[in-house]
Amino acid sequence: MNENSPLHGRPVDLGKGSIAWSPCHIGKGTQIGNQCSIGSLAHVGRNVSIGNKCRIQGGAYIADGCTLEQNVFIGPNATLLNDKYPPSGNPEQWQPVRIYKGAVIGGGATVNAGCSIGKGAVLGAGSTLTRDLPEKEVWAGNPAVYLMKRHTYDEKQLQLKSQSARED
Repeated sequence: MNENSPLHGRPVDLGKGSIAWSPCHIGKGTQIGNQCSIGSLAHVGRNVSIGNKCRIQGGAYIADGCTLEQNVFIGPNATLLNDKYPPSGNPEQWQPVRIYKGAVIGGGATVNAGCSIGKGAVLGAGSTLTRDLPEKEVWAGNPAVYLMKRHTYDEKQLQLKSQSARED
């Protein structure tokens, strides 16, 4: 594909070492920290707070008013909602999602309005979160349920990386 094609994503400098890949939407009043990356086709609503070193993959949807603390990863096509009884049309009834420091949301996961994801927690790909996910726990499924502690997840990830390095 020709790099001048309208389908070819281009980085947009947001300042402070942060970039967004065009095309994407970033709503009015949204605050973006240092060294963040927002993928193409992502929709970041109005008055969203994004901390330093966050990565939001392509196609993600983040509703108005949500908060991401620093070092949060949002996988492709993940959805963070804010309206428990849509379409209310009334921002005073909205319950935005809060994602705490170092949390991971897998691709295609949905976080329902009013839920939070604790510090260092992981929500598996394709999962639907219907209640708060405690810090340093890994949950998955629909509805998402507890699978393991974060340290066990990290150990499994290291094992896979080590196996892969040996195979190369």
